[in-house]
Amino acid sequence: MGSHGATHASSLAVGDEVEVDVTTIAHGGHCIARHEGQVLFVRHALPGERVLARVTETGAGERFVRADAVAVLSASPDRVTPPCPWSGPGRCGGCDLQHVSLPRQRQLKADVVREQFSRLARLDVDVTVEPVPGDDGGLDWRTRVEFAVGDDGRAGLRRHRSHEVVAVDHCRIAAPGIDRLRVTSRSWPGADAVDAVAPSVGEPVAVTVPGDEVPLVRERVVVGASGEREFTLSARGFWQVHPGAAQTFVDAVLEAAAPRAGERALDLYAGVGLFASALAQAVGPTGQVIAIESDAVACGHARDNLADHAQVAVLAARVDDAFGVARPSRRGSSSQRGSRPRKPSRSTLVPASADVVVLDPPRTGAGKGVCAEIAAMAPRAVVYVACDPAALARDTAYLADLGYRLDMLRAFDAFPMTHHVECVARFTRTG
Repeated sequence: MGSHGATHASSLAVGDEVEVDVTTIAHGGHCIARHEGQVLFVRHALPGERVLARVTETGAGERFVRADAVAVLSASPDRVTPPCPWSGPGRCGGCDLQHVSLPRQRQLKADVVREQFSRLARLDVDVTVEPVPGDDGGLDWRTRVEFAVGDDGRAGLRRHRSHEVVAVDHCRIAAPGIDRLRVTSRSWPGADAVDAVAPSVGEPVAVTVPGDEVPLVRERVVVGASGEREFTLSARGFWQVHPGAAQTFVDAVLEAAAPRAGERALDLYAGVGLFASALAQAVGPTGQVIAIESDAVACGHARDNLADHAQVAVLAARVDDAFGVARPSRRGSSSQRGSRPRKPSRSTLVPASADVVVLDPPRTGAGKGVCAEIAAMAPRAVVYVACDPAALARDTAYLADLGYRLDMLRAFDAFPMTHHVECVARFTRTG
C-alpha cells in the first residue's frame, strides 16, 4: 500500500490503494466496504464485488474515507460496461450507476429506500422502484442540464465533489434537444455556467449564468379530466427533469389523495402550480386550494397558470413562515446568545383545517415543525412527494408521532444512471 498524500488521523491517506470486499449500497451513490475496521464509501463498485479501491478523500478524525474502485478483482454479474466514456473514476461526476444494469440499479435504489425507512423511521417497507416512461434504456432523458464553464470558456461537466470541469463531448443521459444546442462545442466567454433546457413545448434554449433576461418555457401535462394543460415557467425555474416525471407524479398524487368535490386542499412547496392545478380540478368550483411557494418568480407563474381556477389562492411565502414555524437558528447569527429565534406569525391565508395536504419539499424535507402544523390541520390524507428518501423517512417518523401513519409508498426511477430516486407517500390518521 503506497501513501501519496498527507497522513491523517485515519490509517488511510489520499492516494492509498487497498483491496476490499464491497458489502451493501449506501445512500449517495456509493457502496460500503471496510479496511482494518475503517469504513470506505466506494464509488463505481457493486455489492458482492472485490475491488481495488483508491482513496480520494479523507480528513482528521473521520471514521470513514471516500474511494473509487479503480480495478475490479471479482465482478458482480450485474456489472455492465458504462454507456458513457466519461463515466468512471476521476471523470464526470454526474452519474453514479452507469456500471450497473438498469434492473439492478432499481433494485439498489429500493434497497436504499428500505434502509432509510428502517434506520430513520423504524419501519419495514416493501417498495419497488418503478420505471418512468420517456427514456431509452436509462439514457436520453434529462431535459435540464447545467453545464459548468471553465476558465477557457468551454463548457463541460464537473468531476465528482470537485469544481474541475471535464470537457465531455456530450452528455449521454441528456435529452436529444439538449444535444442539439451543442453547448460543449461552443465557447461561452464570461459565463460561469450554461443551463440547457429542452421543454416539452417549443425549441430548446441555452441560458448563460450570469446572463441577460431568462426566457420563459412551456411544459405540457395531462391534468385530470380536462386533458392537456400548459404551464409557463422560467427556463431556470424548477420543473421535473425527466420527460415523463411530471405526468407520472400528477397521476400518482391524484390517485393517492383522491380529492373530492368541495374539499379544501393545500399544495405546499407548490412551484408553478402543477399539483395545485390537478387538485383544483378535482375539488371543483365549490372547493378550495391554497398553494404556498417561496420563490416569487414561480408564484407569479403559478398565478398565471392557475388563472382559470377561481378556487385557488397562491401565497408567496416560505412554508414554515406561512405556518408560523420558527426557522432553525444558525450558528454565528447576530442574535444574542441564549435568545430564541423569533417565531413568525401564521399567515391569515393559511386555514385552520384541510381535507388534503400535498407537499413536495426540497431535499432537506419538511421538518418537524411543518409536520406538526400539517397534522394539526387534521387532513384525511397527506401526500408527500420526496426527492430524498432520508428526509422522507425522518418526516415519516415525525408524522407517526403526530398520529399519521404511512399507508402507501411508491418509488420511481426518475433519474436513471444516478443514485437519485423519487418517492410518493401517503399518510392517514391512525384511529
